[in-house]
Amino acid sequence: MTSAVTTPLESNIEMPMGIEQIKALLPHRYPFLLVDRVTAYEPGVSIRGFKNVSANEALFQGHFPDKAIFPGVLICEALAQLTAIYGFLTTGHRPADGYLYLFAGLDNVKFKRQVVPGDQLELVIEFVAERRGMYKVAGKAFVDGKLAASADILCAERQA
Repeated sequence: MTSAVTTPLESNIEMPMGIEQIKALLPHRYPFLLVDRVTAYEPGVSIRGFKNVSANEALFQGHFPDKAIFPGVLICEALAQLTAIYGFLTTGHRPADGYLYLFAGLDNVKFKRQVVPGDQLELVIEFVAERRGMYKVAGKAFVDGKLAASADILCAERQA
């Protein structure tokens, strides 16, 4: 199901958001762009997306060659990147105007299951609070509907 999303500065963003729309909002590029698609956005409530975990990713050459596991810190980074997308969609600010979201904090991190090549990491960010450009969110990552990781995330909007 596709639904239109209206944001303060741009009203033509539709769900799902593909990789080109994501790249227009995030400065990250291969191999560090960790959100493949945004599937839902509700202002003031939540955003959802996913990362496809592929055996072809270079990180699996070293983590670990005989038992590939997607690093937990990269799951947290994927959640932070989705938080930045949430911020951009919520404010309507854009990188082209000099705005950037920075990872500012991580609390209550828990890892519940391993994420391996072939998994689709379902990412969910639920809005908690915003104050002076600082977003606090609750992030969760699922594989096949089962919780893989969770964390409380702080993300800061900054203008260059």
